[in-house]
Amino acid sequence: MWDAVKVFDDMPKRDTVSWNSIISSFLSNGDLEMGFKYFRQIVGLGIDQIDQATFTTVLSAGDGLGFLRVNEMVHALSGIDIDPNMVSAILGVFGADTSMAFGQQIHSLVIKKRFGANTYVSNGLMNMYSKCGTLEDSTKVFQRIPQRNSVSWNSIIAAFARLGDGLKAIQVYEEMLSEGIEPTDVTFLSLLHACSHVGLVDKGMEFFESMSKVHRINPRMEHYACVVDMLGRARLLSEAKDFVDKLPVKPRILVWQALLGACAIHGDSELGKYAAEQLLLLAPENPAPYVQLANIFSSEGKWRDRAMAIKRMKEAGLAKETGISWIEIEKNVHSFVVCDPMHPLADSIYSVLAQMFLQLVDEGYQPDKRFILCCLDQDEEVAIP
Repeated sequence: MWDAVKVFDDMPKRDTVSWNSIISSFLSNGDLEMGFKYFRQIVGLGIDQIDQATFTTVLSAGDGLGFLRVNEMVHALSGIDIDPNMVSAILGVFGADTSMAFGQQIHSLVIKKRFGANTYVSNGLMNMYSKCGTLEDSTKVFQRIPQRNSVSWNSIIAAFARLGDGLKAIQVYEEMLSEGIEPTDVTFLSLLHACSHVGLVDKGMEFFESMSKVHRINPRMEHYACVVDMLGRARLLSEAKDFVDKLPVKPRILVWQALLGACAIHGDSELGKYAAEQLLLLAPENPAPYVQLANIFSSEGKWRDRAMAIKRMKEAGLAKETGISWIEIEKNVHSFVVCDPMHPLADSIYSVLAQMFLQLVDEGYQPDKRFILCCLDQDEEVAIP
C-alpha cells in the first residue's frame, strides 16, 4: 500500500479515478482509517473531484465504517450537487450484511434532495430495506412510487420472496401481469425462490415452464439451480437428479451446490457424494463440498466417513471459513463466532443463554443433534453423548 501511496503522491495531476483508486485500495486492504482520511481530503477539494464511484467505494466498506463516519459521508453528500443516478448507485452497494442505520441515513438524504419520486432511487430503497429485513418499509416505498417499471415490480416480488412470504410474492406477480408489465428473467428467479421456500413445487415448475413457452425467456444456470433447490427442499431428490441429468446445458457450480445442499438437508449420503464429486471437479479449491459431505455423514451417524471427508479437505490444503453472526444494538455492531469468549459481555451473554436453554428444556425442547460435528482424525474413536 505504501508503494501505491508513493505513486499517488508523485502524480503531477490527480483526477477522480486516481482518488477513487487510492481510497478503494485502502478499504479493500482493510485500512478503513486511511481510506476515510483520503475521502475527507477529496471532499475538501470540492465537487469536481467527486463522482458516484467515490461514494459507492466508501459505502462498500460496509459496517466497518461506523455510524459516525456514515453521518459524515451523508453530510458531505448533502452539501454537494448530486443527481438521482448517484444515489441509486450508492444504494446498489447495500447487501444483506449492511447495517440498517446506513440505509436510513441514505434514505434521509433522498428525502432532503427530494429524489423520492425517482423510480430508480425508489427501487434501490426497496432492495435496501428488504436486504435489511424490513418488508414493511419496502412495501411503503413501493406503494409511493408514482410510475412503476419492471424493476420496481421485480424488487417488491424479490422482497417478499427473500423474507419468506412466497404466497404474497406470487400474488404481486399476478398484479404485475394485470398491469401489463412483462416479466423478466429476474422475475422468475424470485418466483422460483419463493416457491422453493413455501413448498409449492407444482406452481414453481409451472413458472419455470412458462418462462420459455409463454414469455420466450431462456433459463439461465441460476434458474436451473433454483429448480433443483425447490425439488430438493421438497425431499424430491431423485426428481432433482433427473432434472439435472436432462438439462440442455452442462450443469455448473450453482446447480451442483443446490443438489448437494438438498442432500445435506435430508441426509442422502449416496447422492451427496455424487454431487460433491461433481462440484469438486468444477471448484477444487472450494472447501464447502467437503464440509457439507461431512454434515451428511454426521446426520447418518457415519463418523468414519465424516472423518475421511475432513481428512481429504485437509490434504487438499483447504480449511472451512469461520462463520460469523452479528447484531446491531443502539448503533453498535456486535459480531460473534461459535464459543466466542472475546466479547466484553461474554459472561453475561452465556449466562442469559444458559437460562434460556433451561426454560426451553422445561417447555419440552429436544435439541436436534444430527448436525453436531466432532473434529476427528480418521483413527479416532467416536463417542456421541
